[in-house]
Amino acid sequence: MKQMRLHQEGHHIIVTVFLLLVILNALVYRFFPCVVSSAILGIVSLSFFLLIVNFFRCPKRPIITDVSNKIFAPADGRVVVIEETVEQEYFKEKRLMISIFMSITNVHANWYPCEGEVTYVEHKNGKYLKAFLPKASTDNERALIAVRTPSGVEILAKQIAGAVARRVVTYAEKGEPAHVNEQLGFIKFGSRVDVYLPLSAKPTVKIGDLTTGSQTIIAELIQTEKES
Repeated sequence: MKQMRLHQEGHHIIVTVFLLLVILNALVYRFFPCVVSSAILGIVSLSFFLLIVNFFRCPKRPIITDVSNKIFAPADGRVVVIEETVEQEYFKEKRLMISIFMSITNVHANWYPCEGEVTYVEHKNGKYLKAFLPKASTDNERALIAVRTPSGVEILAKQIAGAVARRVVTYAEKGEPAHVNEQLGFIKFGSRVDVYLPLSAKPTVKIGDLTTGSQTIIAELIQTEKES
């Protein structure tokens, strides 16, 4: 049986929502003492509270040890894009991009996609377009985290806020070690994470595949003569 816990990002929100719902139900029952309406409000409130709790769940996952030349999913969700594109903010050159979209029902913690050292971290303010739109990658609020693998290859993960997600939280700091079993951040209430890889990388997933953060291998690094 999987061990489940609540993510630290949700503690304050869960307590606040619980208190507000209790107060709301008490006020409604006090001034509109109708059993039916109170029962309906109670059911709706409980359902909403459980949805919030479910959103901030954070399951414990097996530690992955065979990580050499492998790129892991940084998030739970669905693969929505696999394409070669020009990464305009950090590499400023053509890269292989794999995008994972997180719905509101997914776990929203984000993990490092590979082992190595964090070489770059930057948070950028922006809009809140729908996360599946191409422009979201450069126009929305986002955080860029680059990791250099032990073989010297740099991988970029980009946390992107969406129309519902209004806050990107990043734990990664430049100069610290990166491990696939450790979280680099959290995105509240749904969005997506883009991973930018060398063009020589070999995807091991296809569009539509479901991913599990820190567990699903999404690509393998193929060392070329130019990169070695």
